Amino acid sequence: METETEKLTSDMLATWGHLPGKAFGAALRDGQDALDRGESLEAVRQMLEAYKPAPTLPLAASGEKPFHVNLDAESADEKANLEAVLHHMTELMRTPTIEAGAIMPDACPAGPLGTIPVGGVVAARNAIHPGMHSADICCSVMMTEFQDADPKAVLDAAQSVTHFGAGGRPNGQRFTMSTSLFDKFRENRFLSNPKILRMAQEHLGTHGDGNHFLFVGVSRKTGRTAMVTHHGSRGPGAGLYKIGINVADKFRRKLSPKTLKQNGWIPADSEEGVAYWEALQLIRKWTKANHNAIHQATVEVSGAAAGDRFWNEHNFVFERDGLFYHGKGATPAWDGYAADATGLTLIPLNMAEPVLVVRGKDAGHALGFSPHGAGRNYSRSEHKRRSSARTPEEMLKAETDGLDIRFFEDGIDISELPSGYKKADAVVAQIEKYGLADIEDYIDPYGCIMAGDMEPFWKKRKDARR
Repeated sequence: METETEKLTSDMLATWGHLPGKAFGAALRDGQDALDRGESLEAVRQMLEAYKPAPTLPLAASGEKPFHVNLDAESADEKANLEAVLHHMTELMRTPTIEAGAIMPDACPAGPLGTIPVGGVVAARNAIHPGMHSADICCSVMMTEFQDADPKAVLDAAQSVTHFGAGGRPNGQRFTMSTSLFDKFRENRFLSNPKILRMAQEHLGTHGDGNHFLFVGVSRKTGRTAMVTHHGSRGPGAGLYKIGINVADKFRRKLSPKTLKQNGWIPADSEEGVAYWEALQLIRKWTKANHNAIHQATVEVSGAAAGDRFWNEHNFVFERDGLFYHGKGATPAWDGYAADATGLTLIPLNMAEPVLVVRGKDAGHALGFSPHGAGRNYSRSEHKRRSSARTPEEMLKAETDGLDIRFFEDGIDISELPSGYKKADAVVAQIEKYGLADIEDYIDPYGCIMAGDMEPFWKKRKDARR
């Protein structure tokens, strides 16, 4: 049986629409084999359609997809911050999967151009973007109200049981992870990594460092002492994030190579997407257990009776109406966003200001979110540069006089003092102006614990090897 041609050429493949790449050589080889077996040229052409790479998704034009702005700027620093946030969001919105976006009053840049800012929200179609929930997955806050307890006694009890800094708790001081949750970690393809499993046990009952805190104050509404903790998923979450970013990048190179690496995604309906979504829910359970471990230990050591307890996350992904909402430093503000949602959420401002207890308003111009805190107008390093004329002790006294502020390793971290953040009253005013939440209570500060100015963990390891 004779064929229409005896030789399949690169020019013929190019004419048929094949592009250079790994599949091109395979198409040339397999197509020639088919011709040699006596297949017609048209049959070979049809067969080789499967060798063509799937069409890639282009970036949207700059400014094509607008986003909601719930942020005012008056001072020069505020205007510079807003301009930077707008620049980042404009680039971020070019990502093919994103359909809507918004920024909160606490918004500030975080990362290279096009990275979702702190205080940013985006809604994506059939896509989970690990870079948009960040490495601190499920960073969150939890509050426990005590029935009858002195604030100092609660803070003292909390200090005796908590742990700040890099790494986990030392042997003999660890909390026990539930066997059921540990087994589910082992069953998940993303969480069964030996390092993640080890950290899930070692890091339970820890806060980490940076802006994570343990805050004790008094409710204006009830007069009772309340404790608020702020931390994320620690080592297990960071491990999941690293794996997720790599998987998302593989999809990005295939589906949309022009998309920024930090904005790659895992298709939610893929096998990997289903497993990653499950992993996120397990990390959420672990993080809640981490908060609970610290709160319950504080209750037991203080000897006080615990009252209401609730929590909410602000670095996570939420599914709603067929879209995946990514909140980076933004809090869901609609009823029933999770099975354990109470309708109330917490907005800390800074160590010298109240923690707000709010009820979200599900505002469309905020994609259903509210702020997670006060945010910054400039970086930690810039704040330290501007503060160089005063000692840390002078700044601490001037900004927190009368409060019981403790640092886990004693060194004062001036970047976490109130002056490092946006003005609390301005953030509260914008929450009200843009209708993002109704304030139901204020937890006035008594004191707090933070990691402090710690030596970097990598330097400690280096010194230990000498």
